[in-house]
Amino acid sequence: MQLSVNGSDTFIATGGKPFDASLPAVVMIHGAGFDSSTWALHSRWFAHHGFSVLAPDLPGHGRSAGKPLKTIAEMADWIAALITAAGAAKARLIGHSMGSLIAIETSARHPDKVSGLALIGTAATMTVGPDLLKAAEANDVAAIDMVSIWGLGFKAELGGSLAPGLWMHQGAQRVLQEAKPGVLYTDLNACNAYQNALTAAAAVKVPATFILGERDMMTPAKAGKALAAATPNARTVVLPGAGHMMMVEQPDELLAALR
Repeated sequence: MQLSVNGSDTFIATGGKPFDASLPAVVMIHGAGFDSSTWALHSRWFAHHGFSVLAPDLPGHGRSAGKPLKTIAEMADWIAALITAAGAAKARLIGHSMGSLIAIETSARHPDKVSGLALIGTAATMTVGPDLLKAAEANDVAAIDMVSIWGLGFKAELGGSLAPGLWMHQGAQRVLQEAKPGVLYTDLNACNAYQNALTAAAAVKVPATFILGERDMMTPAKAGKALAAATPNARTVVLPGAGHMMMVEQPDELLAALR
């Protein structure tokens, strides 16, 4: 569906069912350079099991208008505005990578809007290497190669997609290739600059689930566990053998952890 958020036209995937503000709401927040297609499988499960789903393309991403927001704090405020614009009182936030930082910052800045957290492939600090930042700033295809290679676990790079005929590596690259110039750099720079995760974590008042990949090279499980340890009422699930892109690598195991 299309929705105006802060005066800008926003595309939101709803999992195949119209959004119903009377049902428990779930907001699914994608990672750097990606869009709502990240949640193509999981949004449908929630939408068909008693939830209303908002899986937005963040500003400037995918089919949403506007320019990409420059900081995690701005993105968190935008998520709160999205919940209000949709007519929901509050929502459970599910965020992957950059989306997990947005989710935890939203819970700190707008606690009245958040009913629960699920943080996938997360860490207190998401330091981005200078070579990746430089390539992303130059809109160099090397940045896409680095993200897709480091993002997938070892087994995923060998093939084995659960969706017949699809290749996980090229699928990730294709989404990043379709991003507007400057989007990946803006997102990565926001992640690199964000330093408030531990403070935000300490302020979390709702149940939080941390879902980590055992073979994650971008946000190592050890770093995710450290953030979980700083979060009250948190539980941690580690997916054996998974890399950073758990949504495509181990979709069933990820869904079980989310449920």
